Amino acid sequence: MTKTPGQFEPPKPITKAERAARKAFRQVDAGKAMTEHEIAQSAFSSNRERLKAMRQKRETTETPVAAKKAKTKKKVP
Repeated sequence: MTKTPGQFEPPKPITKAERAARKAFRQVDAGKAMTEHEIAQSAFSSNRERLKAMRQKRETTETPVAAKKAKTKKKVP
């Protein structure tokens, strides 16, 4: 049967084996995606904590005069 413009072919029915295989692959892919997401979140969190510690250390070692100057700066309109 040839297809004419405007017609469509009905979808080919899938077997139980194909359906089960697709389900298994989806589960594996979902597990992989979750693992990648957890790794990315862990890396982000550890980097954020490292930067936070560096900032806090820098703020505590800052001289009081420099801290006072930084706080007293005001914009002149």
